[in-house]
Amino acid sequence: MVLQSDVDLAHRSSSVHVHSQRHHQHFHSDPTEGHAHTHGVIDPQIAASDRGLWAVKWSFIGLITTAVLQIGIVALSGSVALLADTFHNFADAATAIPLGLAFWLSRRAPTPRFAYGYGRVEDLAGVVIVAIICLSAMVTGYESLHRFLQPQPIQQVGLVAFAALVGFLGNEMVARFRIRVGEEINSAALVADGYHARMDGLTSLAVLVSALGAGLGFPIADPLVGLCITGVIIKIVIQSAQSVFTRLLDGADPELSHEIYHTVEPVDGVAVRQVRSRWLGHQLQVHLKLAVAADLSIAESEILKQAVRDQLSQHLPCLRDSVIELQPEH
Repeated sequence: MVLQSDVDLAHRSSSVHVHSQRHHQHFHSDPTEGHAHTHGVIDPQIAASDRGLWAVKWSFIGLITTAVLQIGIVALSGSVALLADTFHNFADAATAIPLGLAFWLSRRAPTPRFAYGYGRVEDLAGVVIVAIICLSAMVTGYESLHRFLQPQPIQQVGLVAFAALVGFLGNEMVARFRIRVGEEINSAALVADGYHARMDGLTSLAVLVSALGAGLGFPIADPLVGLCITGVIIKIVIQSAQSVFTRLLDGADPELSHEIYHTVEPVDGVAVRQVRSRWLGHQLQVHLKLAVAADLSIAESEILKQAVRDQLSQHLPCLRDSVIELQPEH
């Protein structure tokens, strides 16, 4: 003898399973659109992949090598434009630091004191990086303004031009590397970072303009380019600070909530009442309140919860954990 409740349970289970299987909608965006050039925060789409993490590591090595080569020529030439570009490249490389710290600490198990783990260390490292970039903007701005008011000839103009080309080539190599790996792992964020590195290469070419201007007898070209690059760094500081402090305050992009809503919506038997999410470093926590039928049994509730978790895991590779509250409809 088959009870009616068993039939209903089997029907609902099958319905949930089929609907979940049919729904494979993914949310992709243009890799160059809506991706702010920030530092101190790694996009979770990149961090979710070992291949993406590998790409970030080698990008860090490439940009640090470029910046170190430039800093030696800064000491010989006294070019403030090259100084600003060098700080800019150091800022780009610094993006990898919080990710490395987060992955290193994420190996440690949560403790009674730190029950949520150590993901916040990544965000705190982001604050430090933003402060360092802000300091670099102040230094380059001061030096550029001082040199603008009191122009001085650049020493070793040829070396400055060489350093500018090194900066351009270093950024272009990193750009091509990020774009190639991003396309391999289908990471729009990593592709976007590649295009940003390409734009940074053009910033390095601006230093070449200052060297050419100095060589032609216009020493004021160097501080002018330095001030322009300082402006770029200040913009990075503002964007990065917004991103870092938004995460520290448990803020999340409204588009993420929209994506979570549409990920859960196709599951039969639930209606989304509230979506909450927050980042702990590069890992995502989701808290959902879902309306369900008032006569739902405990077994049916567990089936629905598992269906929702499956949907979230499928569409959100950075998901760390989820809290699902089922609220009976009256």
